[in-house]
Amino acid sequence: MNTLRKLFSSSFIRFLLVGVLNTLVGLSVSFIVLNLAGWNYWLATATGNIVGAVCSYFLNRTFTFRSNATVGSSWWKFSLVIGVCFGLSYGMSLWLTQGLELIWPNISTSLFENAAILLGNGIYTILNYLGHRYFTFRVPQAKTSVN
Repeated sequence: MNTLRKLFSSSFIRFLLVGVLNTLVGLSVSFIVLNLAGWNYWLATATGNIVGAVCSYFLNRTFTFRSNATVGSSWWKFSLVIGVCFGLSYGMSLWLTQGLELIWPNISTSLFENAAILLGNGIYTILNYLGHRYFTFRVPQAKTSVN
């Protein structure tokens, strides 16, 4: 029981658990609107990430980082981190998969866009954790005085 408690006391493990839920929600929305509704890549990934982000904010604030920050003081930071991570990760993954599409032009664009969503999600997860851990929900370190 102690090992299990120690495992779940890690904010990164809690972040990953919350992330599994957010990923299922966000990726489902992204894939549905890309493939079934025919939306373009950017609109599909943005919509999926917005839906996942709302869920993510509340779960990460209360469960992952156990933050006492008010919604007003943390929501804008959360949104900033989400936006920067979204642009960097999904832009980079689309750029990489478009490069692969030049190498293998006979493979459908749809396959590369779906691969870009998966790759972008992995990059996004890592950047997102770091941004929220060290910016959005950062716990100020106690100052020590030297006498």
